[in-house]
Amino acid sequence: GNYIVSLSNVVKWLGEKAEELGVDVFPGTAASDIIFAPDGSVHGIVTNDAGVDKGFKPKESYTPGIELRGKVTLFAEGCHGSLTKGLIRKLKLREEGQFQTYGLGIKEVWEVDPAKHSPGDVIHTMGYPLNYSTYGGGFIYHMEDNKVSLGLVVGLDYQNPYLSPYKEFQRFKAHPFVTNLLKGGRVLSYGARALVEGGLQSLPKLFFPGGALIGDTAGFLNVPKIKGTHNAMKSGILAADSAYKAIVTENKGQDGTPIVMADYEEAFKASSIYQELYEVRNVRPSFHSPLGMWGGMMWSGLDTMFLKGRVPFTFQHAHPDHAMLQPTAMHQPIDYPKPDNEITFDLLTSVSRTGTNHAEDQPVHLRLKDSTVEVKENLPLYAGPEQRFCPAGVYEYVDDEANPGKKRFQINSQNCIHCKTCDIKDPAQNINWAVPEGGDGPQYVDT
Repeated sequence: GNYIVSLSNVVKWLGEKAEELGVDVFPGTAASDIIFAPDGSVHGIVTNDAGVDKGFKPKESYTPGIELRGKVTLFAEGCHGSLTKGLIRKLKLREEGQFQTYGLGIKEVWEVDPAKHSPGDVIHTMGYPLNYSTYGGGFIYHMEDNKVSLGLVVGLDYQNPYLSPYKEFQRFKAHPFVTNLLKGGRVLSYGARALVEGGLQSLPKLFFPGGALIGDTAGFLNVPKIKGTHNAMKSGILAADSAYKAIVTENKGQDGTPIVMADYEEAFKASSIYQELYEVRNVRPSFHSPLGMWGGMMWSGLDTMFLKGRVPFTFQHAHPDHAMLQPTAMHQPIDYPKPDNEITFDLLTSVSRTGTNHAEDQPVHLRLKDSTVEVKENLPLYAGPEQRFCPAGVYEYVDDEANPGKKRFQINSQNCIHCKTCDIKDPAQNINWAVPEGGDGPQYVDT
């Protein structure tokens, strides 16, 4: 079998180990801005202000953010980081026409009948319940103490605006094989998070004056294995070695000159991360190549088992995910079955299992660049896709009391579980995910 652990528990444990080594850890503190020097180099970050009301005015509990400066700043925000996305644009770390592509992973942790539990078992599925034009698949991991972690990953380059990743996950659980495993068990927790799926050809430049990108902030996930924690840790080691060499061994940065960690990217290209991503670089994009879905499946089997990436070409991703969504005129609504409240559940019941919480009187962290776009464009063209692609019920189109017969766009930010899907999939690219007050958000257990 395999060693299967809860990543949230591993991170807590690693935090304790880091503190034992003298590392300062600031739980409940969010980075809201980057400190740029006049020459464009990065000098650190600024934490967000606390104690600010909905109108961005200080309350009695107001505490201003603080600057954390350093000779090197390593960005490890995970997939589609709120600071990293702007950093990549500002410093042009991606070439023109190059972009990341993503998936949305939705999961639950169950306690199942001991007779059905097999610690260490790993099951990956392909396709079902998604249609032939949508990339994705499921996973089932048997953890310890009769716990099972299961979920569905849906490629966010899907085209049908009526598709609901959350409801597709409910259909996944309705498959007889999965239902039989869960029957008689109980749900312990629910969660969702966007994943980087672009692979080697979507990686940005990894370093810049004053810092570097590590982990899923850069995009080191091995998509066929749905596995990236090992690469994230390895990249952190490589970046730490590079920073130590520059600051301690070579005594750079003493005169204020920004440290440029070019040797970090060189070390990456000579590492196991690069080799692993190189071998599987053509798997994900092959499903949207001229090979099509079935050709992509056959190619992926051939490539991963025998060729190991040893071909003289690299498939590219055609378009960013938000541009892949098609108008409702090109699709039929999807008739999803009603939840049975035993194996399948309504969305708000699942959200209640995340423990998510946001202080009510604070600025909404899901911000619209233009408050009219959703109703003017997304509702008539795509039937309001936000209310379907969000796995937490954050977005709704409700009756506009001030304008009878019309709709208004409502943001239930207190429901947000920080998956970042809205920032990625919104076809108008009008939603900006910013950090809420530190500590707010989902309180995941055993996920």
